[in-house]
Amino acid sequence: MRKVSIAAFVFLMAASFAFSQSNSSVLSKEQSEIIELSKKKWQWMADKNVEKLRGLFHDESKFVHMSGAWKKERELEIIETGSIWYKEAIIHDVDAEVVGNTAILWSRITLNSNVRGNDVSVEFTVTEVFEKSGTDWKLLALTFSSVRDTHVIEH
Repeated sequence: MRKVSIAAFVFLMAASFAFSQSNSSVLSKEQSEIIELSKKKWQWMADKNVEKLRGLFHDESKFVHMSGAWKKERELEIIETGSIWYKEAIIHDVDAEVVGNTAILWSRITLNSNVRGNDVSVEFTVTEVFEKSGTDWKLLALTFSSVRDTHVIEH
């Protein structure tokens, strides 16, 4: 009986700790907004919707890929021509921080894409930097970092 009581106590304490941990990571309105905007961005990239992306990407934005780094117009051209077709971004984890008018978002994803005619699936941690301009967020930077599938984002 004593062992059962101890086991029940340990279980309840662990459950209580897990519950308090999940509640402590409640997102602010701005964090939720930027996470949702990033999800839309991935869909717009999959749909090759360069008009939506043109409005989202800051005029001075920079994109860092495995094969190089370039600015807004080149990224839009790559998306529009299908040189890189971002077919699907499977988001495994995401975290966002907002400081003043700047938001930084980290996503651990599996990116299923077609690169120059070859289907590929790669694990990335993607870092996105946004700036609030009036009432809109503009993407300033997007960087792909190749990682193992066991990579973890600390919250």
